[in-house]
Amino acid sequence: MIPQLAFGRTGHLSTRTIFGGAALGGVTQDDADRTLDVLLEYGINHIDTAASYGDSELRIGPWMAQHRNDFFLATKTGERTYQAARDELHRSLDRLHVSSVDLIQLHYLVDPQEWEVAMGPGGALEAVIEAREQGLTRYIGVTGHDVVVAGMHKRSLERFDFDSVLLPYNYIMMQNPEYAADFETLTTMCRVHNVAVQTIKGITRSPWQEGQARTTTTWYAPLTDQPAIDRAVWWVLGNPQVFLNTASDIHMLPKILDAASRFEARPSDGEMEADVATYQMAPLFT
Repeated sequence: MIPQLAFGRTGHLSTRTIFGGAALGGVTQDDADRTLDVLLEYGINHIDTAASYGDSELRIGPWMAQHRNDFFLATKTGERTYQAARDELHRSLDRLHVSSVDLIQLHYLVDPQEWEVAMGPGGALEAVIEAREQGLTRYIGVTGHDVVVAGMHKRSLERFDFDSVLLPYNYIMMQNPEYAADFETLTTMCRVHNVAVQTIKGITRSPWQEGQARTTTTWYAPLTDQPAIDRAVWWVLGNPQVFLNTASDIHMLPKILDAASRFEARPSDGEMEADVATYQMAPLFT
């Protein structure tokens, strides 16, 4: 089974590998239901989805009648103003067939102008705070990607006491000195304030190349060989502070969870550098 870790100050013992609900965005309900079986097989107890992930919320909704108590349930709003975010959250609750979620997150909040709107008067932050006061969510988080995201998350935490953050983390990304420094500053801040750190893009190989056949539903080219996935997953889990959110492809899911279930120690830099060379790995964000 996959180890559990307290999800920040929430106290919920989440599996260190969290199901990334984007994988359900374009699948049938039958495929989604089979995915639930995989989650239950590995004891996954935390689902992370978003209003913008296609039909993901609709596919998760039918599970909730029987399995709501089995999962810490998180979704996201990408809206920036109070009314739009409020409306989107209520739509998400309807689609998920629930009266509340455990975590609502401000989605992809990295653009400075959008940040000012969302975090300012009449912004989305006011809507999620209101939702917490109304019992529609218990916790509030912020997510994003790009090289600037760690710095923007630090800025967000300085403005508001978020319960969680989400951002990219993998070996090749952390070879960028700017990103690595910002990531370490952010995670130190999160450790001090007991903020949960979710990570994405753990099995990234590179951006899709022009003319390359897209064999997965991820928006980047992932590692697909099990030994390479093992090392990528183990490298992320080698940081005891972070959670790994799974990739947006249901067929990759068993490989990722299998790797996570066998985690013992982080691979050496030499092993990771060998994979960089063998698989021509490149950072997704530059």
